[in-house]
Amino acid sequence: MIAYEDLKNFTNNVFLKMGCPTADAELATEVLLNADLRGIDSHGVARLVGYVRLWESGRINPTPKIKIVHETPSTATVDGDRGLGLVVAPQAMEIAIEKAKNVGTGWVSIKNSNHFGIAGHHAMMGLEHDMIGIAMTNASPLVAPTFSTERMLGTNPIAVAIPADKQPPFVADFATTTAANGKLEILQRTSKDAPLGWIQDKSGAPSNNPHELKEGGALLPLGGDREHGSHKGYCLGSIVDIFSAVLSGANYGPWAPPFVSFLPMPDNPVGEGLGHFVGAMRVDAFRPADEFKSHMDNWIERFRNAEVAEGHDRVLIPGDPEREMIDMRMKEGIPLNENVVNDLKEVGDKFDLSFTV
Repeated sequence: MIAYEDLKNFTNNVFLKMGCPTADAELATEVLLNADLRGIDSHGVARLVGYVRLWESGRINPTPKIKIVHETPSTATVDGDRGLGLVVAPQAMEIAIEKAKNVGTGWVSIKNSNHFGIAGHHAMMGLEHDMIGIAMTNASPLVAPTFSTERMLGTNPIAVAIPADKQPPFVADFATTTAANGKLEILQRTSKDAPLGWIQDKSGAPSNNPHELKEGGALLPLGGDREHGSHKGYCLGSIVDIFSAVLSGANYGPWAPPFVSFLPMPDNPVGEGLGHFVGAMRVDAFRPADEFKSHMDNWIERFRNAEVAEGHDRVLIPGDPEREMIDMRMKEGIPLNENVVNDLKEVGDKFDLSFTV
């Protein structure tokens, strides 16, 4: 276990050593560690070494000049200037929120960015403004479309955050694959097999080898196979890819630049960097906010009190597990896998920073 503040200070110092301005380093640290606090260990400090490697290879610009390249009163396209997605996406969401304040909704498509951490962080930015927040991103092409063996899509997550009144907000944040690549990385570190339905080998046969991607295999869309609805996961992932990248001018489909180090950069790019899509909708653009939030409380309470199936103790609302994890980890600390600890020590040595658990 490591205390949140200790991990925060170390991570912030790493981003500073990479050349990020103070405010950007603090923002990137907040976004990254929000994943660890919420129990999404695959997207937290376990990814820090990956960002450092991208920076070393010249793919991350630590001092980006993020700018709007096209806009209307309710929309914008943002060029992230190869910045950390952890910084680019929140700034784009601020633009969406400002547009929503002015005209009711704001929608921003982003190009020329990098991995942006957990989508939920960016979607939740709208909550304090009584807005519904939406965030999505395309990602490394590791996913085979239904009936294919070729890796064409990323795990392409979608997050939606909806405010309530007395109840905590509804926060859904999920990959459009059966499992995110980070879940495979966790299995690799713990030497465990992957459940069937997560991945396939290079011939398209089901596999439980968590290292399958390095051997030419692919992740599977949500549903796992056609009989369990993988075509729906394929559609969801495609929608994210189009909104995030085709719409913004980023690289899409198999041209999306990889985050993982064992994949080469694609030839003949069709756009600039990775793409994201964020949006904010002012609740009172549709009905009075207090009225809506009261009914959200009613919705949440009714679902939370739904009859529980045998073998389970309660019905969860999206956001419940993460909220409870935050409370626990702020008190008890954040657990780190031995391999992640070793990676962080390596990063610390690189920048003359001490990392201890």
